[in-house]
Amino acid sequence: MVTVVEEVDHLPIYDLDPKLEEFKDHFNYRIKRYLDQKCLIEKHEGGLEEFSKGYLKFGINTVDGATIYREWAPAAQEAQLIGEFNNWNGAKHKMEKDKFGIWSIKISHVNGKPAIPHNSKVKFRFRHGGGAWVDRIPAWIRYATFDASKFGAPYDGVHWDPPACERYVFKHPRPPKPDAPRIYEAHVGMSGEEPEVRTYREFADNVLPRIRANNYNTVQLMAIMEHSYYASFGYHVTNFFAVSSRSGTPEDLKYLVDKAHSLGLRVLMDVVHSHASNNVTDGLNGYDVGQNTHESYFHTGDRGYHKLWDSRLFNYANWEVLRFLLSNLRYWMDEFMFDGFRFDGVTSMLYHHHGINKGFTGNYKEYFSLDTDVDAIVYMMLANHLMHKLLPEATIVAEDVSGMPVLCRPVDEGGVGFDFRLAMAIPDRWIDYLKNKEDRKWSMSEIVQTLTNRRYTEKCIAYAESHDQSIVGDKTIAFLLMDKEMYTGMSDLQPASPTINRGIALQKMIHFITMALGGDGYLNFMGNEFGHPEWIDFPREGNNWSYDKCRRQWSLVDTDHLRYKYMNAFDQAMNALEEEFSFLSSSKQIVSDMNEKDKVIVFERGDLVFVFNFHPNKTYKGYKVGCDLPGKYRVALDSDALVFGGHGRVGHDVDHFTSPEGMPGVPETNFNNRPNSFKVLSPPRTCVAYYRVDEDREELRRGGAVASGKIVTGYIDVEATSGETISGGWKGSEKDDCGKKGMKFVFRSSDEDCK
Repeated sequence: MVTVVEEVDHLPIYDLDPKLEEFKDHFNYRIKRYLDQKCLIEKHEGGLEEFSKGYLKFGINTVDGATIYREWAPAAQEAQLIGEFNNWNGAKHKMEKDKFGIWSIKISHVNGKPAIPHNSKVKFRFRHGGGAWVDRIPAWIRYATFDASKFGAPYDGVHWDPPACERYVFKHPRPPKPDAPRIYEAHVGMSGEEPEVRTYREFADNVLPRIRANNYNTVQLMAIMEHSYYASFGYHVTNFFAVSSRSGTPEDLKYLVDKAHSLGLRVLMDVVHSHASNNVTDGLNGYDVGQNTHESYFHTGDRGYHKLWDSRLFNYANWEVLRFLLSNLRYWMDEFMFDGFRFDGVTSMLYHHHGINKGFTGNYKEYFSLDTDVDAIVYMMLANHLMHKLLPEATIVAEDVSGMPVLCRPVDEGGVGFDFRLAMAIPDRWIDYLKNKEDRKWSMSEIVQTLTNRRYTEKCIAYAESHDQSIVGDKTIAFLLMDKEMYTGMSDLQPASPTINRGIALQKMIHFITMALGGDGYLNFMGNEFGHPEWIDFPREGNNWSYDKCRRQWSLVDTDHLRYKYMNAFDQAMNALEEEFSFLSSSKQIVSDMNEKDKVIVFERGDLVFVFNFHPNKTYKGYKVGCDLPGKYRVALDSDALVFGGHGRVGHDVDHFTSPEGMPGVPETNFNNRPNSFKVLSPPRTCVAYYRVDEDREELRRGGAVASGKIVTGYIDVEATSGETISGGWKGSEKDDCGKKGMKFVFRSSDEDCK
């Protein structure tokens, strides 16, 4: 221990960012706290891996011909296990308490069968210091249900231990970790078209194929942990080890994850360890009966209560809280084969002020001070270390708005250990522009600054909109752009209005530039890929318990004469482009032009050159674009293609040859600091990605554009023209092309293209 502590005096994070050395005392303190906690767990529990198997010890488990139940409740004076198995009479099932406040009971099997039958209701009954007896759902319960026929019916804990013949057995291995996650954020309950709660199996069979068809490689599932209040979006968790019973059983969820793996999709779970539901009768809060914080899951007083969320806050310094939360992560990963997690509410965990009424300017003193909750940080370091040890290919994402440095650096470097953070400032910028700025007043430099303002030694997941941007009181980006005209103007059987034309064009541009420039991964919320209208509103008293806005209208994108298909097709093509060129995982990102007058942004990411023209009505012919390597460039993806609801103004069979700019090796003599350039046609409100042709082999890199026009069986061909038109010196297409639901975007073979 002494040797390890001495070695933390110079952490690798100081080499990455020398400014962090100013806060050396802070980092030394928290890394020593982490190492001390880890060593104590190794000494008393046999290590983190053994410690995190708490779900095999606590709760109800079958061991050697008996049922054993354990519960940590140090405030209890007496305790009993009650349920349907003993007609809710615990007189014969009294529990014993050890010196650590852990209650236990061993019940022998009856005639070779467990005394507590599978799928039977159970509760933990205890008498607290005030003398009253209370009934609570076991904290480690794996299933909880309620009587749906009764309004406001309380949840009951259910013992879930199906016989071998009823247990789901996984058939498919985990897919390999992608270089860059393209995440589809989804909520199972609201994933159907009908105004009702959908099931895990329905999602697996009906929605997962859509996600795969749109070329995502990762699914992020919300609201999996049991939550009694549906409208909380799953963020007020009541039962941490229980699958949300509204959508099915634990075996049904396993089927969903296995089905995703069979399609090559990794599955992340939204995990909520930042707070817990305030509910007493059916939540963890029911174990707080006025005891001191050392005997509770939560802090006492104001420190244990989140004023904005109306929820309880964990005491991460408590031994049993660490066991509970670390075991919770392992349970979901081991038992359900999740490939990682998105940690919700990380900002609240990082600081004692929880980010409430706090603006972060980037000053390091805001991150490393007495406001920092070191207990919570130590827990997250332990959690990330454990997850990556158990599953080296795990993907762990932090939802943090503060931008804390080294949040996403490995624990052994002195970081907190997350793989990615969500780039939460990006959607805020888009919403601000769409609500408050005319198109002509959009700042190209401000857009670029927002998209690129991140720590490049820490990875980000970029997104234009998630579930947050469309919850009640706000709207999806598509609805902000087109509003009421989406009810009447989306038919392809009539000419598009200016509002619809603008809306579809900007929907594509906003999402594409966010993906291409905003981070190291990309996220989209279910339905937004095709411009889902309106907003999300869960059934509640304020809307007369309506499910109308708590569903996904898939028929909109499936109806061939509606324009939603165009936005969906472009989403498919964006992901296919990234799959082919892997630009999200490239360290090469160079913005060469932010032209405020022309409203044009030009940048390179990986092997591609991107040109975004945000001008409302100006077409630029022969627009000069800077690039790195000399040679011949062609269109890889064009938002103006007819198949994407565009106007087909950009030629896809045009060779763009570069010209050298200035003196080699002297950037100031180059064009926009780029040594080469080529010229393009750039229509208004369009974005085009160009790739460099491999001149050595005289063939296209894997051939042709991702998706530019004519539909052939099974894929999109490059050629969209039989007739040609010359516009500004560039050959373009006049032949109509059309959309098709479920189309697959691939690159055509190079030898075919050379013909």
